[in-house]
Amino acid sequence: MENFLLVSLLFLAIAILPSTHGLDQSPKGVDKWFKKLPHAKVKLTKLHFYFHDTVTAKNPSAIQIAQANNTFQSPTLFGLVRMMDNPLTVKPEPNSKEIGRAQGIYGFASFEDIGLLMTLNLVFTDGKYNGSTLSILGHNQIFHEYREMPIVGGSGVFRLAQGIATAKTYSGDNTTQNAIVEYHVVLLHY
Repeated sequence: MENFLLVSLLFLAIAILPSTHGLDQSPKGVDKWFKKLPHAKVKLTKLHFYFHDTVTAKNPSAIQIAQANNTFQSPTLFGLVRMMDNPLTVKPEPNSKEIGRAQGIYGFASFEDIGLLMTLNLVFTDGKYNGSTLSILGHNQIFHEYREMPIVGGSGVFRLAQGIATAKTYSGDNTTQNAIVEYHVVLLHY
């Protein structure tokens, strides 16, 4: 009976895993998709959401994983590295509907200003992009009004994505280092 329950639970878990809109992700399925690519139309997609970076709280979404010996003597926190799993929401309020997670690493990478090296995946967990991802690799000068970072790829419905993510701080606290950042993303994909 225990084995039957275990097998039933496993089957149920597999059946309700997030879909990627019917895309076959097996090697044969991906190969078939690429063969059709020369006839595919390029799609333009625009996204808007809020990124919640919580460093100091009971349950932080970004934690420090490394620092240089002199990081805290540096006015730019050079060498500080954090791992994040930040919520992405429809509105700026923390209790707004969550549509995904920003998962990755950012590091303070400039001696001159507060400039972050951002490497992250936007993992969509709700709506028509559920199961799809976008990858960002870029420079983020957090005290500039607008910061532009490249979209360097994607998966699921965003296969072969390229584009731009524009970030603007919605709210931030220099003491806690917590921030809510508004993102506008424009991308091309197939």
